[in-house]
Amino acid sequence: MKTIKLLLSFVLTATLFTSCYTEVVVDEYIIDEPGISINQLLGSHELWYVDINATQGFGETPFLQKAFTISFRNGVVYANNNIVGLGDNGNGFGIDVGEYDAYDMILDVQHDIDGFETFDVFRIDNNTIELYNPNNDTSYFLEGYQRSNFDYDFVFYDNIHYFLQEYEAWEKTYTSEMGVLNEFDNENYLQFLAGGNDSEFRSSQDEFGTNVGSLIWDYTGLYGVGDVSGDMYLKTLTLDYDSFDNEFFELSVINDGKIELFHPTSETVYEFEGRGYIEYLKTANTKGKTSSVKVEKKRKFKKDRVDNPRENTRG
Repeated sequence: MKTIKLLLSFVLTATLFTSCYTEVVVDEYIIDEPGISINQLLGSHELWYVDINATQGFGETPFLQKAFTISFRNGVVYANNNIVGLGDNGNGFGIDVGEYDAYDMILDVQHDIDGFETFDVFRIDNNTIELYNPNNDTSYFLEGYQRSNFDYDFVFYDNIHYFLQEYEAWEKTYTSEMGVLNEFDNENYLQFLAGGNDSEFRSSQDEFGTNVGSLIWDYTGLYGVGDVSGDMYLKTLTLDYDSFDNEFFELSVINDGKIELFHPTSETVYEFEGRGYIEYLKTANTKGKTSSVKVEKKRKFKKDRVDNPRENTRG
């Protein structure tokens, strides 16, 4: 219950209790109201979306750089690091990636792969927190949601290029009978590479059913994924083939493991299925998980970052 004390000409001495209070001055009144602990703050939202483009500073904290969402539940950190299975993995929380301890607005995280990181935590507003890493002078901003009001579809389709990277290869499984013969008919496998400049693809004309590890990649080039105005669920995919110019497609997602490519020039429809799913951040000897990391994924910034004005606030 809030206690309102009128400031008169005398000094009122009060006993300080162990509870944390926030003091707000309004004209001649002081309003003491119960504050929120860091554990209450971290638990106030089921999901914290990592707004990668709001990041301030030039350092990088690996586990936040990879994550789409982070959750803090009873000392365990959960993360959605993959687009495949987003909204389904871990009942929407994602996978267990480490442990945390929170005290005095400080958050310590022991990540299963990336090791120890520590943060100063600042509450920006009711739905936003800042995690400032004093070791690299960089702040990440997290937006809070409940699972029931988090737009998993938006995150999925806004990050299609990461979805394409989450399989070791995409195998062509269908070519429509309708359509004009064209050079791309000969391409049976595609691979979208993570890391580096994050825009390289490879293609192979190997026979259907070839083991992914045995594929011979005939061509390496650049690719780009674009939006279609007015249709969140439709994307464009451009493959830069120097030998026969660019190939342009309309890209649709059929499910978490299958995509459709419509080739407007020839009016041919292709379907590709993912082979060799890559689950990021887990290894065979980590808490009984058996999946492995094939490549290093890192979310990229869509705009330039700015210097971080936040100074280390710890004494």
